[in-house]
Amino acid sequence: MTISVTGTAGEGTARQQTTPFVLSKRHLSIHAPGSLDSFDDAHEAAAQLREGRIPAIVGALPFDLRSPAALTVPAALHRLPGPWSAALPSGSVPQCVVLDRIPSPDGHLEAVGSALRRLRALDDPMTKVVLARSLVLGADRPIPPMALMHRLVANDAAGNGFCVDLTPAGEPYTARTLVGSSPELLVRRSGREVSCFPLAGTAARAADPDQDAAVAQSLTRSVKDLGEHAIVVEGLRKSLGALCEDVRAPSSPSLVAAPALWHLGTPVTGTLRSEQSSALDLALALHPTAAVCGHPAEEARDAIAQIEGDRGFYAGAVGWCDAQGDGEWMVSIRCGEITADRRSIRIFAGGGIVAESDPEAELAETSAKFSPMLTALGATEYAWA
Repeated sequence: MTISVTGTAGEGTARQQTTPFVLSKRHLSIHAPGSLDSFDDAHEAAAQLREGRIPAIVGALPFDLRSPAALTVPAALHRLPGPWSAALPSGSVPQCVVLDRIPSPDGHLEAVGSALRRLRALDDPMTKVVLARSLVLGADRPIPPMALMHRLVANDAAGNGFCVDLTPAGEPYTARTLVGSSPELLVRRSGREVSCFPLAGTAARAADPDQDAAVAQSLTRSVKDLGEHAIVVEGLRKSLGALCEDVRAPSSPSLVAAPALWHLGTPVTGTLRSEQSSALDLALALHPTAAVCGHPAEEARDAIAQIEGDRGFYAGAVGWCDAQGDGEWMVSIRCGEITADRRSIRIFAGGGIVAESDPEAELAETSAKFSPMLTALGATEYAWA
């Protein structure tokens, strides 16, 4: 059954979008076509939502919240049970080839080495930083965003997927689209109940079942990965505690299976002190977590900016919020940004660096995290045009 929530923003007329907002999850899919208004200021959008001046908001938050957001007031907000299962859109995903790697593998190793020198220095406050790299892929015909998302959802056991028009952020994002298949929940709000499910600590899966099981068990005993995960959970507990009472989290993480990876994950829950805090307010308060940034957040964010430059919407958040304040925001990982002409896409992958990290292992982790996007695009990392 489809539930539709519609509303108007001022006296504006709904505008059609080339690419509607879609967020697919195991339990629920959101389809938000049309646009009544848009915001590049996430805090202004959150304020108008609290004041009842807009009926809903969907879209994407950037990694650095000082940068423009891409948020839309949709003409309709459709809730559908289960993963996205609409008919396959017209146009197929063309086979893509890797055109560039930013930085090169050697460049990423150098960046990790530089970070490790800081992390191992006794007088440096930074204890974790998440470093990413990207691949630029090209195609001989346009890449249809909805068709790519459809393929990502079909390839993911949990049905994860999202598609977001980045036009509201302005140049250089006009007509660009963010598409991905994120397994990581930043925050969900339902009434006063709040839940988060951070992922930190990763291992590439093996084809052989016995070897795969051994990889999983090794991850649960990894001092490096458990330490990295603990930093993330503690940071979320602290941030959530400022807005919630009865914040709860298990004492140890659980294994989370993805098609190409094992993750360590911990559910963190709480009860809102005030129902005035919407899902978007919560996302703005919690983002970026140590899972995509590091600790302390300010030092890690500055280090990322120095090493990588502007991340844009990678490692930001994608989600929705309705007039009651309920909603869900996913961390925008396992994703790519399709250019305005749709002839190329830049995909991203990162990993948490702590003092115990090994540069070669970190490089391999990013390669494994490229897998969902590369598979959907019919490409491999080292297949050059």
